Amino acid sequence: MSVTAESTVGHDELAVLKLLALEGGLEGDVKISCSHLADRLDASNQTASRRLQRLESANFLERDTVSDGQWVAITDAGERALHTEYEDYRRIFETDSEVELDGTITSGMGEGRHYISLSGYKRQFDDRLGYEPFPGTLNVNLREDSVRRRSALASLEPVPIDGWEDDERTYGPAVCHPATVETADGERYEEAHIIAPERTHHDEDQLEVIAPDKLREALGLEDGDHVAISVGDGR
Repeated sequence: MSVTAESTVGHDELAVLKLLALEGGLEGDVKISCSHLADRLDASNQTASRRLQRLESANFLERDTVSDGQWVAITDAGERALHTEYEDYRRIFETDSEVELDGTITSGMGEGRHYISLSGYKRQFDDRLGYEPFPGTLNVNLREDSVRRRSALASLEPVPIDGWEDDERTYGPAVCHPATVETADGERYEEAHIIAPERTHHDEDQLEVIAPDKLREALGLEDGDHVAISVGDGR
């Protein structure tokens, strides 16, 4: 079995990432030495250096070594990892955790209509979401800050949609989360869900929303309109 670079990042490395963020690593390059980091971690210089190397290998930070230390900056992937940790703690200490996302309406490729209408999915939507969705999805192009914040969804309990198969092919599993869609004019739709393949790292800037009604008509939306989406826990 192959081991990815990201799989080498554990709680010890995330603790280093948090310290670097507290030093200003999210705002840009900060200068740090292994000895300073080792003192903060109560560890050896070699241990501190090894943890930095693992974070760099996982693309969680960028480093530039100089004669008297190194300049480090936390990458977008590193910031997403910190957001995930943050949302985990929110779930521990706050009862109503939600993830707030923002974006603009965009036209999809029509694939959502096809998959939403398949019988193997429709039965599960009715049973687990409590409704049969309108045959189509509302497609939202997320803003850059919401793309980073999207990783926090991993801390929320999803509504699972199982994979299934028919005589022709196998269809993969998906996850749903309860969602409220709000327009720039303050109109709200509270019976929606976001939906995504269970395992994907692609198109993180695209969000698909399903609902009992055609959301474009229910909320009077057109391409380019701004929406805010509050995503909740599926428990």
